[in-house]
Amino acid sequence: MNHFFNFLFSQYADYQTLDISLEIIAVFFGLTSVVFSKKNHLYVFPTGMISTAIFVYLLFKWQLLGDMLINAYYFIMSIYGWYIWSYKSNTSDETPISRTTSLEKKKSIVIFLATLVFVFTVYTVFNKWTHWTAYVDTVTTAIFFVGMWLMAKRKIENWIYWIVGDLISIPLYFYKGFTFTSFQYLIFTLLAISGYLTWKKHLNNSHQTL
Repeated sequence: MNHFFNFLFSQYADYQTLDISLEIIAVFFGLTSVVFSKKNHLYVFPTGMISTAIFVYLLFKWQLLGDMLINAYYFIMSIYGWYIWSYKSNTSDETPISRTTSLEKKKSIVIFLATLVFVFTVYTVFNKWTHWTAYVDTVTTAIFFVGMWLMAKRKIENWIYWIVGDLISIPLYFYKGFTFTSFQYLIFTLLAISGYLTWKKHLNNSHQTL
């Protein structure tokens, strides 16, 4: 049992207690945010902002530039998403769950490719191409950028991007030595699958009502 525990958490022996506590708090609010997202609840954004703000600080301290960029982007897009989900006009209710249009699919591809170029440039400038994980970070960053943009627009396809990105992140964060965050992405994956099914059911019921 001790060997298994050491395998999972031995890397935390050199971490400051404050950093470990902050990571756990960030994981808690991150999971809470996904639960609210699954329920199609506005609180997905404020809880997510708490989580991402903490992770921006920690990842900057740990010099994980790509991961920090992802969370900084999440924070900014959460503000945008909060506005979109809250917005109501005189003629319509709040932004409904929907599927991506042809134009939005093209925009998703553009965002994905633009993110790859952006992260590649940043990593090159800061000389971060020192390990194979940097290449994986570039891809996951692009995947999550698209997923967050689609979630802010309440598009059901956002869950597909989360699922793919989460599955890649589980072993990636464990390899980097962040067990709690790796567990977070494992739970994220399960919640994302459940969230997709929940949103799909909601979408189908809306169509039947119409």
